[in-house]
Formats: sequence, C-alpha cells, structure tokens
Amino acid sequence: MNPSRHVGIVAAALAIGGFGLGACSRGDLPTAPSAVIAAAISPTPMPVVPPTTARYRVTFQATWSAATHPQEFPRFPHFSGLIGATHGSAAIFWRPGLVATEGIRGMAERGDKSDLQAEVNAAIAAGMAKFLISGGNIDVSPGIVTLEFDITSDYPLATLVTMVAPSPDWFVGVAGLALYELGEWKDSVTVDLFPYDAGTDSGVTFSSPDAETLPRQVIARIIGFPFLNGGSVLPLGTFRFDRIR
Repeated sequence: MNPSRHVGIVAAALAIGGFGLGACSRGDLPTAPSAVIAAAISPTPMPVVPPTTARYRVTFQATWSAATHPQEFPRFPHFSGLIGATHGSAAIFWRPGLVATEGIRGMAERGDKSDLQAEVNAAIAAGMAKFLISGGNIDVSPGIVTLEFDITSDYPLATLVTMVAPSPDWFVGVAGLALYELGEWKDSVTVDLFPYDAGTDSGVTFSSPDAETLPRQVIARIIGFPFLNGGSVLPLGTFRFDRIR
C-alpha cells in the first residue's frame, strides 16, 4: 500500500471517532464520548432486597416476689398489659435519661395503654414504626404471660413495657431492642428487667398517694429503696424473645 494513502486512512478514522489529534494542543487529552464517560463512572445499580419478616414470641416471666424484693412488698403485686411497637431508629418511645411522654406516663402510673398506643400509631403513620405490640397482663406476680408479634428487617427494633403495680410511676421494659443485625435474625434474646422510675410522680412507696412531679424528671433506673435487697437490686423478671418463624 502507498504509505501516504495509509496515513490518510488512519487520520480519517481518528477524526470520525472524535479523537482527531489536530485539535489537541499541548497538555490536552483526547476527549471520550460523554456516553462512554457516563458508563465508566456510573455505579452499577444494587439489587433492591425486599425486607424480610420474622415472627417472635415474647415470654414475660415475672419473678418479683417478697423473697426477691422484701422491702414493703405490696399485698397484690401485678403487672399491667404489655404495650409497645416494632420500629426503626428514628422512633424513640422511651429511654433512660429522657423525659417520659404522656404515653409512658399513663402506662407507668395507671397501667393505661391508650396514650402510648396513640403515640405508636402516630409513629407508624409517620413511617418511623411498623407494628403495634399489645398483650396481656400478669394478675399476680410471680407469673407469666406470652404474646406473638411480627417484625420486619427495615423496622428491626422492639420496644415493650409494663407497669409495676401498684406503684407511683414504676415500670419495666426494653427500649429499641435489636432483633435483626448484620443481615441475620436473632434466634433468642433474654433481657433482665430492672425497675425504672418514669419521673412523673414523686411517690416513694408502692402505696404512696398521687404526687405529680413538677417539673418532670428524666426516666431513671431505680437502684435503691424499695427494691434494694442485700445491697443490690435484683431483676423483677425477664423478657425472652424467641423467633418462631
């Protein structure tokens, strides 16, 4: 082939491809077509993984008794109906160090679920929670009660509470317990239940008359009277969460 003809063919091919060398000044680099650039820098779309669902049975084993907590033990020890939610991290229904909501106050002072249920439903409507959890009470402690609930991996936390009764504003429960972590459902989780003061009533004994705390104090674990026994406060029971599906 004629050498000059060969050079002409190469130059024409480069020009058609958008890489003509004649247009480049010193320090310039040929510019790739924009479609090629977009394909090079655009991340590969990740597959959308739908949330998984599990079902748990929670067993509330109340061990609170005159033997475990003898100081001024009440005549009719019991626990109110269980109430809570499955939710994400954006929803916080209670936590030590925070001021109690009206829902927590009603539960802790009267064993009333209504306000807390309304707070859960509002969180569900706002996309911060998934399911309401509601179950039975324990008429006499020691005792046991169970309930089952569904939970999804996109709302993997469980909050559940019950009133220590009778009491001014004391309760036990869990706040934001993770049942799904690192892509796996937990088969079984057991939590010791220590008493908490909701900070809404200033009574100091199980039978104290109502005495609203103003301003409200933060929720705090009770580490002394009347739950102290031999220098320590024992749990009032346990929540055991077992995955059943």
